[in-house]
Amino acid sequence: MSGFVDILNSIIPSALMLATPLIFTALGGVFSERSGIINIGLEGLMIMGAFVAVVINLELYPILGSTLTPWVSILVAAVIGGLFASLHAVATVTFRADQVVSGVAINFLALGIGLFLIKQIYGKGQTDMIDGGLRSTDIPILEHIPVIGPIFFEGTYYTNWLAVILAFVVWYVIFKTPFGLRLRSVGEHPFAADSVGINVNRMRYIAVMLSGFFGGAGGAIFALTFAGNFSQGTISGQGFIALAAVVFGKWHPIGALGAALFFGLAQSLSVIGGGIPLLEDIPSVYLQIAPYVLTIFALVGLVGRAEAPKSLGTPFVKGSR
Repeated sequence: MSGFVDILNSIIPSALMLATPLIFTALGGVFSERSGIINIGLEGLMIMGAFVAVVINLELYPILGSTLTPWVSILVAAVIGGLFASLHAVATVTFRADQVVSGVAINFLALGIGLFLIKQIYGKGQTDMIDGGLRSTDIPILEHIPVIGPIFFEGTYYTNWLAVILAFVVWYVIFKTPFGLRLRSVGEHPFAADSVGINVNRMRYIAVMLSGFFGGAGGAIFALTFAGNFSQGTISGQGFIALAAVVFGKWHPIGALGAALFFGLAQSLSVIGGGIPLLEDIPSVYLQIAPYVLTIFALVGLVGRAEAPKSLGTPFVKGSR
């Protein structure tokens, strides 16, 4: 029994830590796609969030110290992510551009801007390592719960549990509030929503910018927890896995939470699998590609019956119906 608990103690904290940026970003994707706007650009939003968070962290750490700096960095990155996502909103809502093409452009643009500015600011292709990253901690009282306390609440990050709580907050907002009803209506039946006075374009702008806010926060958390700096490979596929979590979770916040935890577990096994008795004989390359293979299998095998919002990907032209 103790051996099994030890395995859980090595897997679950790592899985939750790796899932946290995916949860934030996937929740943003749920907002956008529930409104009817496909957001392939989640990867780019994470890249922008990581870039902003690292730069702000490097500049503010001497002033604010290790306690406030990471939180201020995440907040600024989230705000900039929301503003950056407005480019996607302008292209897809105002100019009714192809949503997939616009999202791909956001991905390339974010990386290009980040690398260009890093070169201009620091004179090289990557930033210095940060000193004010997120730090693990023990959750008071909860850490003393037998068995589950050491697994879930020792050496954890506050952002891990903030992500889980936010998933339920987003669920409440989308399914239990007037705002959420309007959001879902413009994604399902925008002409019907327009006929009762809902401003479809404004709701879609808000949803896309919310996706940028959450995506920027997700990228910032990843950079401040794992990477410690910003370079071309800081964010390498996490945004696409978050997008897969949106689909795998059937465009539902709690479903996206579960999917992100599943993909976080897969990533965790790729990182620490070599130290687990059942997996230690598996070549490391197989463990490294496991998260992406599991993502494909999950999407192909488990979401065939998932129904996307009916107007997802369809531009709204007032009075055209």
